[in-house]
Amino acid sequence: MSTEEDKLIEDGEEELKEQTVEMTFLEHLEELRWRIVYSLAGVLIGTIITWIFIDFLVESVLLVPAKTAQIHLQNLRPFGQLFLYVQIAIIGGIVLSIPNIFYQIWKFISPALKKSERKYITAIVVFSTICFLSGVAFAYYIMLPLTLKFAGKFGTTEIENNFAIAEYFSIIISVMLGAAVVFELPMLSFLLSKLGILTPQIMRKYRKHSIITILIFAAILTPGTDPVAQVLLAIPLAMLYEISIIVSKVFQKKKEEID
Repeated sequence: MSTEEDKLIEDGEEELKEQTVEMTFLEHLEELRWRIVYSLAGVLIGTIITWIFIDFLVESVLLVPAKTAQIHLQNLRPFGQLFLYVQIAIIGGIVLSIPNIFYQIWKFISPALKKSERKYITAIVVFSTICFLSGVAFAYYIMLPLTLKFAGKFGTTEIENNFAIAEYFSIIISVMLGAAVVFELPMLSFLLSKLGILTPQIMRKYRKHSIITILIFAAILTPGTDPVAQVLLAIPLAMLYEISIIVSKVFQKKKEEID
């Protein structure tokens, strides 16, 4: 018997052992509890770090889109800025701890993965983080300037468009986090392909429908702006869809090789 055959037999025995060792329901709950604890600990540390640099974050980062769009902001509530700073610190803590959150999610899922698949967890966490931060950057540098410019100049000149600071930051945060979630499309494709729900054939079949949906989504995000701006928003979304097809294709190919 060759060395390669011996290795295949050993790998098969290890896979069989892994499949026979199953966690009970209570053990799953205990594992989930600890993963949540570790995630919250990361968020707490990130929140403290964000609070240390909160003035710089607010004045030199989050208020820049308003200055660029020449929007005037007002605080309309007592202690409104204090509550706002706390909210920003918590959201900043979540963003800073995103790698840890993704890592805890994948560590919780890892028992359901094969041994050969677990070694890719670090790469998956890094890729997920890059996708998330890319979405945040895309929203900050492209989506928000277009959206705020339209909001600030829409309507008659007889009415001055002043914005409540709470509403402004609500737009900033929702757009940035929304874009970050959309940019996780390749990872969603990976998960659905892993579950056997999604295949590259299905994604290619509905490519035209997806392009139309992307154009509609871009038009909603850039109301009242010119078609060029809408196309600029649609191009990255279409690229994400094509990347998702490639991810699904690669995973399907590896699955067929294993089978």
